[in-house]
Amino acid sequence: MQKKYDFIIIGSGLGGLVTATILAKEGKRVCVLEKNNQFGGNLQTFVRDKSIFDTGVHYIGGLDRGQNLYKYFQYLDIMDDLKIKRMDMDGYDIVTFGGDPIAYPHAQGYDNFIKQLARLFPEEETGIKAYIQKVKDTCYAFPLYNLSPEELNYEDTSLTLNAKDYIDSIIKNDKLKAILWGSNLLYAGDPNKTPFYVHALSVNSYIESAWRCIQGGSQIAKLLIKRFRNLGGVIHKYQEVNAFNFEEDQLVSVSTKQGDTFYGETFISNIDPKLTLKIIGKNRFRKLYYNRIQRTESVISSFSLYIVFKKGTFPYQNKNYYHHSSLNEVWSTQQYKEKDWPNYYWLSMNEDLKNPGYAENLTSIAYMRFDETEAWANTFNTVASKNNRGENYEAFKQRKIEVYLKEIEKKFPEIRSCIQSVHASTPLSYRDYIGCHEGGMYGFVKDAKSPMRSFLSPRTKVPNLLFTGQGLNMHGILGVTISAVVTCGEILGKKYLLQRIKELLEEKERLNSV
Repeated sequence: MQKKYDFIIIGSGLGGLVTATILAKEGKRVCVLEKNNQFGGNLQTFVRDKSIFDTGVHYIGGLDRGQNLYKYFQYLDIMDDLKIKRMDMDGYDIVTFGGDPIAYPHAQGYDNFIKQLARLFPEEETGIKAYIQKVKDTCYAFPLYNLSPEELNYEDTSLTLNAKDYIDSIIKNDKLKAILWGSNLLYAGDPNKTPFYVHALSVNSYIESAWRCIQGGSQIAKLLIKRFRNLGGVIHKYQEVNAFNFEEDQLVSVSTKQGDTFYGETFISNIDPKLTLKIIGKNRFRKLYYNRIQRTESVISSFSLYIVFKKGTFPYQNKNYYHHSSLNEVWSTQQYKEKDWPNYYWLSMNEDLKNPGYAENLTSIAYMRFDETEAWANTFNTVASKNNRGENYEAFKQRKIEVYLKEIEKKFPEIRSCIQSVHASTPLSYRDYIGCHEGGMYGFVKDAKSPMRSFLSPRTKVPNLLFTGQGLNMHGILGVTISAVVTCGEILGKKYLLQRIKELLEEKERLNSV
């Protein structure tokens, strides 16, 4: 007899692991299937020259005591074991522009955020205060942001408020507008589309508190897996699902490339919704539903640069940089011309624990459209399924690395002399390892003009198949954690689940106070 699970979860990204842990805490028999050598999706880390790099989790917000992600991680029983370091209070994110020597800060704490920017733009203090209040009001209008069982009001005008339009309405200074928009790589902001709620939900938790994971974000996945296994959960790697098996209209099992079959009552996909539907086959869905998901625009991809430094050479900075080549290009970063790339990049570094005050490594990310790697789109390469994309691909990466380094040198002239080695990943790397459509960074594009188009219900048109992860409402650590709660709420009942979370948090508080 084949063992049958209550729930089978496909993909071990954060959404899959949080969903699995919640269900296991409720006594369910849960099995997680992962295609890769490493669990965690965007929580994965990798090593180059004995130096640890993050795939996608470079800093986290909302982890101060009592803040929302702190509460969710406390409920999941991983908060106390996280190894994290608080970033610079007066500027965890720094926005800079080519030709302008001033570093413009995004500071931690609402009052401090206002103070640091008002110091540089005193005539705009009223507008900065209005901006912060709007961020707070917008975030707290989303019930699950506050562990509230209320329903999101889909008629709320905040869903259709364009982020750029709102910033334009309260700020007069063009540079300050660009600074408030300056960290838009966090959510792949598009001035013509991005709703203000996406902007607000993306930046608010960092303004509340901003943290680095010491020795990588994979610790989040490792802690969740440890808790999950302690609850009786089963998790397998090297098990790539390639078939969903039905008996008439009932989904009964999934099969993997390894030749194994796993049986379950309910199935939850943590992989890209587009890919999920393609594996199942369009004949299982109404044409309208299948086409709607396949045609929904995915977020742009990226090119990442990974630098290992010679010991004790490059001074460490406990902050991130969002650098724009010019003020005028702030609003068109995704529409870059190849000759101008990278016209915008994010840059962050990790401290060398054996040489405090110096950076061990640096990661920098720039937008990159998938079509730049189209020539190698039919290749596939991961640790679990090794392949060589060929000399032309390696030459392409080397060209991009050199152009990228020259751009970074404009801001950090001494950097090249400090480099021990340089590595890179492309949209193909993200596609193959994370399983996202064309290497997209954050699921589906959100458009203020058509807000419901990219809202995806956890329920699918297959009665016992659900979605979880960044393909639902929001991306990021907090967004995906909340998306997992949304999925589990569909199964367990939202009011019941949130009450359980609150009860467990209250119990932890009682124990801590004894």
